[in-house]
Amino acid sequence: MIDRQTVDRIIDAANIYDVVSDYVSLRRSGASYKGLCPFHDDKTPSFYVNPAKGVCKCFSCGKGGNAVGFIMEIEQMTFPEALRHLAKKFNIEVKEDTPTQEEMKNRGERERMLAVNDWAANFFHDCLLNTDDGKAVGLAYFRGRGFRDDIIDKFKLGYAPDKWSELSDKAMKHGFKEDVLVATSLSYKKDNGKLNDKFRGRVMFPWFSLSGQVIGFGGRVLDSRTKGVNQKYINSNDSEVYHKLQELYGLFQAKRQIAKDQLVYMVEGYTDVLSMHQCGVENVVANSGTALNDAQIRLLKRFTDNITLVYDSDEAGIHAAIRGTDMLLAQNMNVKVLLLPDGEDPDSFARKHSAAEFRKYVEQNQTDFIIFKLNQLMRESRNDPRNRSEVVESILASISVIPDEIVRSAYIHECSQLMNMDEQMLMRRCVQLRKANYERRQKEREQELAREERLRQQEDQQSQRQEPRQAGESGQSADSELNGPNGANGSNGSHEPNGSHEPYEPYEPHSAYSPHLPHGPYSSHSSQSFSSTTDKWTANILGMESLIMREIVRYGERKLVTEDEDGNAVEIPVATWVENELNIDGMEFLTPMYKSMRSATRWERRAFHAAGISSPAPTTTYNVSSPICSATAIGLTALST
Repeated sequence: MIDRQTVDRIIDAANIYDVVSDYVSLRRSGASYKGLCPFHDDKTPSFYVNPAKGVCKCFSCGKGGNAVGFIMEIEQMTFPEALRHLAKKFNIEVKEDTPTQEEMKNRGERERMLAVNDWAANFFHDCLLNTDDGKAVGLAYFRGRGFRDDIIDKFKLGYAPDKWSELSDKAMKHGFKEDVLVATSLSYKKDNGKLNDKFRGRVMFPWFSLSGQVIGFGGRVLDSRTKGVNQKYINSNDSEVYHKLQELYGLFQAKRQIAKDQLVYMVEGYTDVLSMHQCGVENVVANSGTALNDAQIRLLKRFTDNITLVYDSDEAGIHAAIRGTDMLLAQNMNVKVLLLPDGEDPDSFARKHSAAEFRKYVEQNQTDFIIFKLNQLMRESRNDPRNRSEVVESILASISVIPDEIVRSAYIHECSQLMNMDEQMLMRRCVQLRKANYERRQKEREQELAREERLRQQEDQQSQRQEPRQAGESGQSADSELNGPNGANGSNGSHEPNGSHEPYEPYEPHSAYSPHLPHGPYSSHSSQSFSSTTDKWTANILGMESLIMREIVRYGERKLVTEDEDGNAVEIPVATWVENELNIDGMEFLTPMYKSMRSATRWERRAFHAAGISSPAPTTTYNVSSPICSATAIGLTALST
């Protein structure tokens, strides 16, 4: 147990900006900071951090809180785990009683898995540096690759002894249970019940979470044993704390430099990352042989929109650069490709060059991905008309996923010149592909909603079968429980409490084929119960509209102090600010009553203006950072973005 005084010290010391900036690239916005929300797929910055108040909040999904709450949510930690994490970050000594066996038993599985992973990382690192086999085999391998001691320590590299159960036996003596060792795939159980180590005779590469906790391992069999081995690397199995397809190797060590440079280099392997760090290029991560996916891209997008793919210049490297990159474009990432000289990979190239030389080579040789893909496919087509048409289709398919219309138009213009084809024709085909993509997503969404509806009906049927038994046990009539005066559930046969439910038209936010609507929940002020994802989203929109209109009614004629484009302080009524922001973004309310109120307000102002009558002067002028209107100011700023 952590005593109350220590808890207060941790909370007081935990600077919310320092905590959040480990996970999100933040930029100043008035008295606050903003960035992409780490809790949902955020397209535009909606996550705000207020250092003065020590809180953060996403005005799209609604998640937020103080530093402890943020860590609990993003790392899926318990309250004591989050306190220990923050204490370690801010160098606060935590004194607590030794946990009893019962307390250890009751600790969450995630905490126990992280604890054993941390212990194992120290075990492997100690074996590398302080055992004869570790020095002769593991350390000799890293030395042979040219890695310095500071890089070995920075990434906590290690060595797994070539023994059947050394780690498992020592972990058990240390107090860790079999189920935790198996769950983290550090050990596996044989038919006779004995535990064996999964990693044996391998150099070890720990995987770190964004907060620096060890979540898994990669182990490489050494060079002398790689002949005839199909799998040089093995990794921890997916678990409660580790999902390889959602992680990027080296991101913990690179995140600050990525946010500072607003650029990330993507390579393939562990040693590529290590060598680039050693030469002084730290904003680099590796996908470790897996194709990029949406979860990894969202992880990177928290820190930067710019990515350079660094690959070998051979055929495998070229195809790796092309594979799966459309997902980066769909997330509005600025994608460039860098092919290294023949015979070089990022590991060997970084070992031969300094950071300045590497960056100079990047500037001179990196290519925009669309142009790179076009040139590569054009060379492969060999001027065959049929192959050429396939090249055009492939290029347009990549361009069509880009959300920004101006960027799409620029690419189409460039491609039309390079391919000597009609620009309007390419534009029409791109529109067709976007429409097809939209229809495909709609179909997938409908299928998902149908699946959810089937599951809901099954749950309803199950609950209806259980209710008569429960009613009978309590001496009540099952019929009286299930039927009210107006039929089933007292609702005229409807599933809704009042017997009616207005259907909401589903929209896809910010799509080229749907209206521009504000996205995400500002509040959950909805009396209806929605079963589908689309309906929940629409309900959140309505809740957000309710909040905005309430603030307009309360503070509409009062003024906010903000800055104009030249940085000069100006006063603007809240209602005018809202109207300007809605007009700029082309947004409209869904709720009919709010539409009418907005129209009436427009007419009233025009009438007052025509008559030369000004609105009554507000009784109070507020600063944007004033507590009484902070929700309005920050909320409307988030809406406008």
